[in-house]
Amino acid sequence: MPTTHGVLVRHYDVHPALGRHQVLDARSLAHRETHGGEALQPVRWQPAIPVLNQQDLLAQGIHTSTITGTRDVDAVGSCTANAAAAALSVLLDPPALERAGLPTDDPVAAEQWALQLYSEATAVDEFVPYQWPPADSGSSGLGVARVLKSRGLIGSYTHALDAAALAAALQKGPVLLGLPWFNAWFTPAADGFVDTVPYWRTSGLAGGHEVCAIGLEEVAQYSDGRVVPERTVLRLRNSWGPAWGQGGDFFLRLSTYVALREQVDAIQLHA
Repeated sequence: MPTTHGVLVRHYDVHPALGRHQVLDARSLAHRETHGGEALQPVRWQPAIPVLNQQDLLAQGIHTSTITGTRDVDAVGSCTANAAAAALSVLLDPPALERAGLPTDDPVAAEQWALQLYSEATAVDEFVPYQWPPADSGSSGLGVARVLKSRGLIGSYTHALDAAALAAALQKGPVLLGLPWFNAWFTPAADGFVDTVPYWRTSGLAGGHEVCAIGLEEVAQYSDGRVVPERTVLRLRNSWGPAWGQGGDFFLRLSTYVALREQVDAIQLHA
């Protein structure tokens, strides 16, 4: 986990369903969300785009060769861009989404948009050793945020560095959440939780994954305003299609975020 010039980089194995690396830059970490003890409420942000699927691309009629100029592949580790597309579709109004070229009524076209974003993110993310195409190298939440800012689609982005700040940020909008992904989490429990699956902690680390936190399903606070992680639940939008989890979503207790925080990054996009 090298740290160079204030940048921490944690690489994960890239999997067709997982392609996130953790990149923390001290310069951008200075711009952070805070929680001053104010009351928090359950909230849910609904992405304007359909649930995306970075897998089974050929079955969806998506030919990556039209994006990359190289051979078609059936899955790409584009989770960072898929999560960013979901967040952006909440942030921008319909005219702005149309100008951005991000369709809200066509999951195939929206996935193609995300794949193009992923390709650009791998090119600008100098902390990732390769780029796609040709290598499916993975990218970072910071990388996709930088591309969206350079395109003029967002004005800024901020970081949530603790549980209370993450819960407070979700009061204002969705958050890109980069996580270590465990083997047991590929199959959520019947209620959509991944961290109630037995033995998930010892199931082995599959890689790094980026999802879009779209709400607080439940939230609890102490009398002094501090958040109670064990009684606060995140709703997260995945990018493995609507048949996965709860219509494409899943749940994670904020206490699990706390336990894994060293390997987590949380970025909120701003217009």
